[in-house]
Amino acid sequence: MPEDTSRIQENQWLTGFSPEFSKKVAAKGWIGLTWPKKYGGQERSYMDRLILSEELLRYGAPVFAHWFGDRQIGPSLLAHGTDEQKDEFLPKIINADVTFCVGQSEPQSGSDLASLQTRATEDGDDFVLNGQKVWTSEAHNVDFCYMVVRTDPDAPKHKGISELLVDMRLPGITIRTLTDITGDRHLNEVFMDDVRVPKRYLIGQKNRGWYQIMGQLDYERSGIERVMSNYPLYRAIVEWVKERKLEQSSWVRHRLAQLEIEFETGKLLCYRVAWLLNTGNLPNYEAAMAKAFCTEFEQRLASSLTQILRLYGQLMPGDGTPPLAGRASRGYLYSPAYTLQGGTSEILRNIVATRGLGLPVA
Repeated sequence: MPEDTSRIQENQWLTGFSPEFSKKVAAKGWIGLTWPKKYGGQERSYMDRLILSEELLRYGAPVFAHWFGDRQIGPSLLAHGTDEQKDEFLPKIINADVTFCVGQSEPQSGSDLASLQTRATEDGDDFVLNGQKVWTSEAHNVDFCYMVVRTDPDAPKHKGISELLVDMRLPGITIRTLTDITGDRHLNEVFMDDVRVPKRYLIGQKNRGWYQIMGQLDYERSGIERVMSNYPLYRAIVEWVKERKLEQSSWVRHRLAQLEIEFETGKLLCYRVAWLLNTGNLPNYEAAMAKAFCTEFEQRLASSLTQILRLYGQLMPGDGTPPLAGRASRGYLYSPAYTLQGGTSEILRNIVATRGLGLPVA
């Protein structure tokens, strides 16, 4: 039976919010795969987790509801959380009973995360939050936000930052959903107006959040999702080319061959990061290298696929549009975001230059 090409299968780690599916994944024991058994994990290798993630993304599984908890919230709690926080949240993540978004980006910060202005002021047993986050994926659907805030406005910008777990149902939180250029509505603005967050939800040390974030970003940047986001569409168009014997065109054949080479290279860079984690090493410039290469590949992939489809590649999804063409144009329109979200290519190249090659900071 031919594959149903009408279902959007791309970017499902960002837009595929299905708590029901995540519950099925949890029932298999596939969340928290590398975590200690005392919290419900299996103490498997990072390579095992990468292979599992690759297969889920290969078929466009809607994994967002557990993705952020599994990828970075859980590891952050394991590294910096209190015993009470671990006992409260880790089993819930593993059982897909709690969902998370990440509150980092702000309207005036751009790529300079350390310039964030969302303020958290101590008041008794609480932090009182005021400020705004933006581009917060699925904030309108999740239970908690892993939020980066400024707890010391007088300290140098990298030294006055802390991390909090914020219940998204607290009074004073306003969420406004944004519509992106493809028509999707997974992005949000989040406004905090005197939101009281109990101090027990401070993650790690107060004012040391920047240094904790640096480790988390390595998990975020280097996952296999950075190269697999559009794999279902890539596979579908390769089959489309074969059915129409378009591979007889040397241009199409060479373009697909080049894409396959780049795809396999991106996978190897992601596997390298998992191997380093397996051996007890912390990837830093390696994670930045993987993210920079893979997300730029995703942009080249989106451009190439619309060109292969020719005029069909310009058609947006809608009544009367061939499903595959609609998916390709949607992927092309979204593709500029790949080299922005999770760190711009410019920032990543600086990391590779300074921490990988030892070049001086300009």
